[in-house]
Amino acid sequence: MEKEYQVLFEPIKIGGVELKNRFCLAPMGPLGLADVEGGFNQRGIDYYTERAKGGTGLIITGVTFSDCKVETQSMPNCPNSTYNPVHFIRTSREMTERIHAYGSKVFLQMSAGFGRVTIPTNLGDFPPVAPSLIQHRWLNKTCRPLEVEEIKSIIKSFGDGAFNAKRAGFDGVQIHAVHEGYLLDQFAISMFNQRTDEYGGSLENRLRFAKEIVEEIKSCCGSQFPVSMRFSLKSMIKDWREGALPGEEFDEKGRDIDEGIEAARLLVKYGCDVLDVDVGTYDSWWWNHPPMYQKKGLYIPYAKMVKDVVDVPVACAGRMDDPDMALKAVKEGACDIVSLGRPLLADPHYVNKLRAGKADEIRPCISCQEGCMGRIQEYSAINCAVNPQAARERFTAYSPIVKAKKVLIIGGGVAGCEAARVLAIRGHKPEVFEQTLKLGGNLIPGGAPDFKEDDLRLAKWYSHQLKLLNVPVTFNTKITKEFALSKDYDTVIVATGSTPKVFSLGDDAHVYTAADVLSGKKEPGESTVVIGGGLVGCETALWLAQNGKKVTIVEALGKILAVNAPLCHANSEMLERLIPYNNIKIITSAKATGYENGRLLINLNGETKELNCDSVILSVGYKSENSLYQQLQFDVPEIYLLGDAKNVANIMYAIWDAFEVANSI
Repeated sequence: MEKEYQVLFEPIKIGGVELKNRFCLAPMGPLGLADVEGGFNQRGIDYYTERAKGGTGLIITGVTFSDCKVETQSMPNCPNSTYNPVHFIRTSREMTERIHAYGSKVFLQMSAGFGRVTIPTNLGDFPPVAPSLIQHRWLNKTCRPLEVEEIKSIIKSFGDGAFNAKRAGFDGVQIHAVHEGYLLDQFAISMFNQRTDEYGGSLENRLRFAKEIVEEIKSCCGSQFPVSMRFSLKSMIKDWREGALPGEEFDEKGRDIDEGIEAARLLVKYGCDVLDVDVGTYDSWWWNHPPMYQKKGLYIPYAKMVKDVVDVPVACAGRMDDPDMALKAVKEGACDIVSLGRPLLADPHYVNKLRAGKADEIRPCISCQEGCMGRIQEYSAINCAVNPQAARERFTAYSPIVKAKKVLIIGGGVAGCEAARVLAIRGHKPEVFEQTLKLGGNLIPGGAPDFKEDDLRLAKWYSHQLKLLNVPVTFNTKITKEFALSKDYDTVIVATGSTPKVFSLGDDAHVYTAADVLSGKKEPGESTVVIGGGLVGCETALWLAQNGKKVTIVEALGKILAVNAPLCHANSEMLERLIPYNNIKIITSAKATGYENGRLLINLNGETKELNCDSVILSVGYKSENSLYQQLQFDVPEIYLLGDAKNVANIMYAIWDAFEVANSI
């Protein structure tokens, strides 16, 4: 064992259940992991088992349901422990037995419902419910208040579902949740709960729903059956559908810290055996689903506040992938359990690698949320941008080979690196040629801002992996058609990436690409105008503004992030708010027409305007560089085009396409 991190591998008890270490798979929506009868499908069983195999002490499933009457869900969607109890128990038992084989424990996360935060694409078309007549988070609808009989029905379903979970081999359950503004949290927050019956008014009344759920579970499963509560200490709500940014001064409209501390005390009094702490709601959901723009370990101070007032274990998630930070949090008493959500999507063997002293082999999460929250939001499927095998373990297992092939890979960006990695694991003989001095492609300039540090970690991880796999890498070499055809390669992969789009504005000596500025090749001066309000343009502008530059964004469309925005709205919504918060001026529906003598001319609504600036930064997209492929495509029997050279897209599709192709060669 790596002695430095030994504290993280000490056992801890939750009620009567002992965990072998301090690591927990944080619950994440299990979309795509259920079958039509509400059980776990093979994808789900394999997915959770792989994280146990990787050494995680406690597995907490994503959200499941027990209610079949009030908030009905389309099937298959999420597992449901009461929809078909016999089937649920059978499929779950197969999963829990496999998880237990690795010495891990597993809790079933059980939801009271979504209420005003239902995502219509995921949960079907039904009238949204809530504690009171309040505004829906996403839809322009008013929610229907729950009747007391419906509340009682949901409470009873928790007892029935937890009993089924215990029979199925689950070691405990987690209640979802006085957290993130889900239905139970809506009852707990006075902003949403305007009831005058026993479930409204005082804090004790607003927590009555949660209290009675805990009591029902304990009644059905016994006092020793552990119950965890997902709990948000503070809501971060400025107003309806308006969240606060880090460091922003605002009047809390939801649950503030003082009430949160009292709520934590009461929840433990009611019988909760562990509190899983974060902050935020769906009105400020970049807190609960933190993008790269949030600092790492953002929940640690809030977990410490809870830990100081309760006598049960406290779990803390929230970009906790830095083991040194996690170790410090446990040693200093901020939390007892380190929850890893997205980091265990990226690398299910994180815990075992850390334990074995191989932290440099852990594949980093880049907090892009493209494969996880983005795909849950859009396609009802949980995956991972940097790990194509996540939640597809059986279907993307490495394919055996009949004969090793010698493969030329032209380009050392993420697509080329992923292809080389997979080919080498399978037993082929890839060789990578990169025309620059580093692997990583657009990860290198993209990782320049402090908030994109994990892009550089991913590039470093690929470099280390190729060394471990003995993949030859030749730098500073541009491959020609003659070279590719003169060698005895069986297969050629062209992953030559893309180049920034540019156009002349006149005084082009002070017109730079975003990549040149990000990589430090060009200095933009004290004031600059970024042309293009897409993801790269906005992130470049944000980084420059945070470093004291005066920045203006000029966008031809009617709003920033209109194209190529992050798939996950938590990322795009936070970035949209960070731009004005950092005093970046935005001019939309405008086109740049010329630049000379430190003045940028723009056409705005048919009028010419002047902007004084030291430089202009072009961020108007990229174009595929596939000329070598065009030269080779009819002369090489087996040839593939990957990454931006095939189609300019995001990191996820470059990695996924490369994995798919490399696993089939």
